Amino acid sequence: MAVVVLDFGSQYTRLIARRLRELRAYSVILPGDAPWAEIERQNPEAIVLSGGPSSVFDPGALRPDPAVLTGRVPVLGICYGMQYLAHFFGGVVEKRGRAEYGKAVLTRYQGPLFKGIGGEVQVWMSHADAVVRTPPGWQVVAETEENPVAAIQDEAGRFFGVQFHPEVSHTPKGMEILENFLDHAGVRRDWTPARMLDAAIEEVRARVGRERVLLAASGGVDSSTLALLLAKAGVDHLAVFVDHGLLRLGEREEVERALLPLGVNLQVVDASDRFLKALKGVADPEEKRRVIGHTFIEVFQEVAREEGPFKFLAQGTLYPDVIESAGGFGAAKIKSHHNVGGLPEELGFELLEPFRFLFKDEVRELALALGLPDTIRMRHPFPGPGLAIRVLGPVDREKLEILRRADDVFVNLLKEHGLYPQVWQALAVLLPVRSVGVAGDERRYGYTLALRAVTSVDGMTADWARLPYDFLDEVARTIPRRVPEIGRVVYDLTSKPPGTIEWE
Repeated sequence: MAVVVLDFGSQYTRLIARRLRELRAYSVILPGDAPWAEIERQNPEAIVLSGGPSSVFDPGALRPDPAVLTGRVPVLGICYGMQYLAHFFGGVVEKRGRAEYGKAVLTRYQGPLFKGIGGEVQVWMSHADAVVRTPPGWQVVAETEENPVAAIQDEAGRFFGVQFHPEVSHTPKGMEILENFLDHAGVRRDWTPARMLDAAIEEVRARVGRERVLLAASGGVDSSTLALLLAKAGVDHLAVFVDHGLLRLGEREEVERALLPLGVNLQVVDASDRFLKALKGVADPEEKRRVIGHTFIEVFQEVAREEGPFKFLAQGTLYPDVIESAGGFGAAKIKSHHNVGGLPEELGFELLEPFRFLFKDEVRELALALGLPDTIRMRHPFPGPGLAIRVLGPVDREKLEILRRADDVFVNLLKEHGLYPQVWQALAVLLPVRSVGVAGDERRYGYTLALRAVTSVDGMTADWARLPYDFLDEVARTIPRRVPEIGRVVYDLTSKPPGTIEWE
């Protein structure tokens, strides 16, 4: 049983699915034009039509299978989804003289979607077309000063449409609206961490049986949680942690302390000399990634041969990985997403991906249920190439050590001030630039360190974190004092887009 979210190209489609799961309703994403047979396989309790960039007048615009609109399953249309419902059932949609973007306030609202909601209801609009006349028998259930048709519903209470986006944070009561839809549709709300864990263990045991499983443990929350899941399921497994010498300060020891006491069969391979030798003189970011990926595969293959045979390779592939590898749509076009160093198919493993329908926050909930310490469970994302892509230009031990110490100061100060959980990702970047400074009465030249901290929901877009000035001042004074090789500290104010979160 699931709520099926049909994706018509909205930037918020994943957010819709996540919000529904936050309300404990299991949701899946399918292409907007998915055939009914494919939707029916999900045993849908309700269907959500996402927004999208197209107009209902565009000949090439995605359209749902007509079977979606027979009324057998309750439907909520959001933005383009609402416009399509109105258009399909005989209403009138027109291109507005100007688009409506940003905050608006409902001046009137009623009906099942707004049950129990009172006071001012602020919503977030983002549309160019508008419904100007409802289909026969339908009624307007919300309006704003700018938009007299902000929400609609049919007479039977099977179809609903909202012109605004209830899934975004700029619609503060949006979760209540979504929850009302789920309640009205009779959707079961049993997608809990306990159910997720039971389902994942059952899948692993049924798939693996008495075979052996190999896992590349990176130290991040996904692979660490997967290692704990394999241990909890009682399957024969080996988690291989490759120390490529590009880790953060104390990371290897932290991973060992977290996983070994919880029953994970962990093997640590120190290959730092090998990686640094392969990276010597390499400055191009893409070449760094290629060298690191190639060397990782070599090391991993050697361990697999020595410790094998293994039938399965377990990977912490997440639902956003699946959607991305399918070209922007969901489970209908799933492809294998090789996220462990680009491991080649010729290794001969069968892939085991028990998290392939989970979001990052759901994996964190599983990690909590499995007992993973918060030091790893709530850790910020860390790139596979490690600090190699945070040392701009050629990589060597000296620069890595400088960056390790500086990054550790930044992260620990974030934690001390209670700011770490408020940030999606925080990092330091060592620039190949020395600038003049003063130490005592002498001039000196030190490295320039760039600090980066962003807020985000899923990493696809990000905004620079507005850290307090007093905090940034403390960081900028502390780092050069504890890491004297650093002479200047700067803070990156670039959002994504146009920049990326990492510098390389």
